Amino acid sequence: MTASSRPHPTDAPAGADALRVWFRFIRLHRRVVAAVAAELKAVGLSIPQFDVLSTLSEREGLTQQDLAERLYVTKGNVSGLIDRLVEAGLVERRPIPGDRRSHALHLTEAGLALARSGIAAQQGYVARTLGRLPPGDVAELERVVLAWRDAARADGG
Repeated sequence: MTASSRPHPTDAPAGADALRVWFRFIRLHRRVVAAVAAELKAVGLSIPQFDVLSTLSEREGLTQQDLAERLYVTKGNVSGLIDRLVEAGLVERRPIPGDRRSHALHLTEAGLALARSGIAAQQGYVARTLGRLPPGDVAELERVVLAWRDAARADGG
């Protein structure tokens, strides 16, 4: 194809640029998830385990339902994971006065230490990747991501 026969950028279908960015974002997401999974595996955690431990390190006393809502998963998904973390001595269930059906979730000392190791691993990865970008680019990326999030929420997602 010669330069004169190539389609002009303005001839592209509406949304073509957005679609190209979307695919780049999806590929980047997959790469980042795989890299973070490897970082966490090195400290003995899976991504779901890290999600639970890091969330509880920020706010202990959540119920399984509260935790599921924060992690955007079902209570059933959280239940088995919490069972395994309790068995491993990383999380404990404590009774909630006046509520015989729910329990408050708390980290043990071992759970808190492992959460901190996972957070440090993740911070290291972010520093080596996103943290290498100029601060203005990071601020602009945050602005765009928040605008995209708001558009997704408005669309029902």
